[in-house]
Amino acid sequence: MVLLKYLISVLVIVLVPLAVFRKKVLSNREIVVKRYSTNLDTTNTMIGDSISEVIRREKTLKIIKYVLTYSFLTLVAIFIIAPFYWMIITSLKSTEEVNLPDPTYFPRKIIWSNYRVSMTMTGTYFGRYMINTIIVGVFSTIGTLITTVLSAFAFARLHFKGRDILFTIFLATMMIPGEMMVITNYITVSRLGWINTYQAMIVPFWVSVFYIYLLRQNFKQIPNELYYAAKVDGTGDFQYLLKIMVPIAMPTLITITILKLMGAWNSYVWPNLVTEGKMRLITNGLRTAFTDDQGRSPYNLQMAATTVVTAPLLLIFIFLRKYIMRGVSRSGIKG
Repeated sequence: MVLLKYLISVLVIVLVPLAVFRKKVLSNREIVVKRYSTNLDTTNTMIGDSISEVIRREKTLKIIKYVLTYSFLTLVAIFIIAPFYWMIITSLKSTEEVNLPDPTYFPRKIIWSNYRVSMTMTGTYFGRYMINTIIVGVFSTIGTLITTVLSAFAFARLHFKGRDILFTIFLATMMIPGEMMVITNYITVSRLGWINTYQAMIVPFWVSVFYIYLLRQNFKQIPNELYYAAKVDGTGDFQYLLKIMVPIAMPTLITITILKLMGAWNSYVWPNLVTEGKMRLITNGLRTAFTDDQGRSPYNLQMAATTVVTAPLLLIFIFLRKYIMRGVSRSGIKG
């Protein structure tokens, strides 16, 4: 009994002053909030600190946090921008300057004619490669959109036996590396007689499980009441898909269009395997078109052509990045 009274007395002696001091700190914090219109972080507040000390400490920590954050972002930006900067300045250098043992970080003499020479150079087929890339990119994107919309609608809205199991199998195929399918795809394309044709670069990539999953998750967010109301009005599934679901999911479709077009534009391994000569894409042409019989390449002309090829993708990303972010953010919220 005596021990219990002693413990209670100790708790009262310790807790009461702490409670009073906490009330004082909170009241000081309210004063600072009202007077200076700023919120204090209580985790950085120490016992016995004055208002000015707390404000000074918070400002110092905020400045340090901003400095560290922007220093890290600046460092990352330098690593990202450096290859593009080197590509551009190399495309504007002369052949003699490119071959110097000590590299220069800015052209001594800017030569804009490198771009014209790289696109009209004999034996490069630059224009033909560009046309091939545009044809493959456009038709592969259109085919992917058609298969993606129809498949996503079936998995999201239609009810049939084994739908969820089939969709799970579809998702499981995403775990298989694409390189493992190269041999089987090549054998199939070869037996169809599509070697060195546009079909070989377009048809095998009309189906994308990732895009189907992305659009299906977007379709799942559309309320079922819209579908039932359309059914009551006599609207068919195809009309409901075109008039209601596609307009609602337009940001995601724009995202899929941009990503697919960029993927077709950058494809290298498969076109290099199934095509040759003038049927190759621009990425394959950049690698081999500027190499002479001795294996040497005029890097200034090669970088000029690379800049021309890279510019459309950069412009697409710069001006349409908000659609990419909007389409991705609207998908995958509701399963």
